[in-house]
Amino acid sequence: MAQGVLPFKYEEDKNDAAMTALGGLPVYLDLVRVIGLSQSIKKHLKIRQGSQGWTDSQIVIALVLLNIAGGSSVDDLNVLEGDRGFCDVLNKVELHGLHRKVRRALERRWRKEKRRTVPSPSAVFRYLSAFHDAESGNSSQGQATIPELNEYLKGLMNINKDVLSFLQEQSFEKRATLDMDATLVEPMKKEALFSYKGFKAYQPLNTWWSEHGVIVHTEFRDGNVPAGFEQLRVLKEALTCLPEGVEKVRLRSDTAGYQHELLKYCDKGENERFGRIEFAIGCDVTPSFKKAVSEVPESEWKPLYKEIKGEKRKTKTEWAEVCFVPNAIGHSKTGLEYRYLAKREVIEEQLSLPGMESQLPLPFPDMEIKGKRYKVFGIVTNMKESGEEVIHWLHQRCGKSEEAHGVMKDDLSGGKLPSGDFGENAAWWWIMMVSLNLNGIMKKLVLGGSWIKKRMKAIRFSLINIPGRLINHARSLLLRLPKEHPSFDLLIKARMKIAKLRPLPAQ
Repeated sequence: MAQGVLPFKYEEDKNDAAMTALGGLPVYLDLVRVIGLSQSIKKHLKIRQGSQGWTDSQIVIALVLLNIAGGSSVDDLNVLEGDRGFCDVLNKVELHGLHRKVRRALERRWRKEKRRTVPSPSAVFRYLSAFHDAESGNSSQGQATIPELNEYLKGLMNINKDVLSFLQEQSFEKRATLDMDATLVEPMKKEALFSYKGFKAYQPLNTWWSEHGVIVHTEFRDGNVPAGFEQLRVLKEALTCLPEGVEKVRLRSDTAGYQHELLKYCDKGENERFGRIEFAIGCDVTPSFKKAVSEVPESEWKPLYKEIKGEKRKTKTEWAEVCFVPNAIGHSKTGLEYRYLAKREVIEEQLSLPGMESQLPLPFPDMEIKGKRYKVFGIVTNMKESGEEVIHWLHQRCGKSEEAHGVMKDDLSGGKLPSGDFGENAAWWWIMMVSLNLNGIMKKLVLGGSWIKKRMKAIRFSLINIPGRLINHARSLLLRLPKEHPSFDLLIKARMKIAKLRPLPAQ
């Protein structure tokens, strides 16, 4: 009987040689080994210490590999387990370099014969439950709270610190431009709370390191927690995550970061390690700010230029310095003074459909100046550069840091949270973040060139999802790819580059 409409059939391979659909994924195992991720997990996570079954390292690395391979849920571990060829590689890698005593200790963790290479979904669910503090429970809709990190969630943060230290060891940066921004994750969980957008969500606050293209810190939050809630505390935590060698920090944020205690902390240099932190942050366009904007003489408005293919072109947007002192700090003689900038763009008159003459509210601040209606945007800064330079610098945060949110939720597993319990979802989010940074290191240090800008979709298509056959020969494991596959040379060069990277000094 025909299987389908077209003239081909599916059959199971009866050959003993294992096949894999993830021929490029083992390259990430090379990088995991050089980074020392397994040792870092063993050092900072003690959930499975001295017990039987899966180790902390086996579970966390399995979830990292799941993210890189394209899995989005705990159940997708079964798909990874079904790839026999990759499992053969993983089994070989886990035992590589271990003394006989350590190997036997791993074998004794199992009462019966170990049948799986990666943990089962049920084992992972049990493991993630350790990250949830049942006593603190979950937040309620009427109250915005952020549960304190337990020791295991702090362990994941410290693991990410080690990953950042490895990156800094290979590619030294003295400056860290930090972009702080929150993102909404809409889960199909009844326990989630309503966000400001009107739907149930979680709202993690992420800190992006622009120079390296990685996440320094993340704080998983319920959807009803405002993006700017305790942002100064989060910034302080993020600063402790920066590796050695960073000397200067600059901060960018949207209007959620417009908090005078945050501005004061940065401008007065209250951080012992980094001193004064330069910033450019969106400010609230309040009635008093609009009044100050309306008082700016027309002669002081300057056109904003944009560079296109090496040529500076005038845009429809204008900017000006604004003499503005907020009420929150205006009453104090010792209050700090910052520079305020304003952008404005004429709102073109739009024709209305019949019956729709009453205009809906615009989704951005607007005001009328001398008979013209403008879209208005405010900026506060303590930087000395020209206003145009500050504006362009602030707008750069709208690129990679916000693109990273799409990667987290669409390309990796951040968009499909596994549980209704806050702590379990926070651990899932942190592990996804480590996966994001691992891939960022792969692109920056190993692949380089045009690969740095590529999304996971392109990397999986060209590098990871390559068919291969596993062959055991002369005590070696061979992974044979299709003849003349265009990615063969790339994989070889990638492995050679990884082998030359400097591991972190043993601590």
